[in-house]
Amino acid sequence: MAGFVAEAGLAAYLGDDEVIDFRSPVVGSVVERLRASHGDGYARAAFEWVRDAVTHSMDVGDRRVTWRASDVAAVGTGLCYAKSHLLVALLRGNGIPAGLCYQRLADGAGGFVLHGLVGVWVAGEGRWARVDPRGNKPGVWTEYSLGEERVAYVVDEAAGEVDYPTVYVSGHPVVVEALKSSSDCVELCARGLPGEL
Repeated sequence: MAGFVAEAGLAAYLGDDEVIDFRSPVVGSVVERLRASHGDGYARAAFEWVRDAVTHSMDVGDRRVTWRASDVAAVGTGLCYAKSHLLVALLRGNGIPAGLCYQRLADGAGGFVLHGLVGVWVAGEGRWARVDPRGNKPGVWTEYSLGEERVAYVVDEAAGEVDYPTVYVSGHPVVVEALKSSSDCVELCARGLPGEL
């Protein structure tokens, strides 16, 4: 996707907050482990770790709702939004500017649902690239690519789907509130995830 719009100056994409709490011990330990074992390949390793080692809650039927990066790391599961929060935290924890991106996708029932991804700053090229740590399953395959996108879903504009162009510093309030106000992931998804920003 071309034409990303930063929500703030680049320095903001290195900070932490309630959602992207990369200074927490649990996130810090993952940062240190990945840094020690992958060096210059850190960003790809962080992406693959979140994609593969942290389950997508609905893929495995895990009812827990996570939203804070440290909780996602500690519990090992989360929806696409939560997994994206964790990947942003891991990237920022290693000094790589990153933020949150969203898509509005048709839900198959006449409505829409938001999907969460990650925007990574490509310093050598002065641009953002999107990666999707959602997790692979039959029919969904993502890869770490700063060139041609390898995300889970390609929007169908004719169906009203949207690639939102903003790279957000933190989780969008609509998404974070939906996660924070829910205690059961299956019920949250059944009653309807946020459909637009």
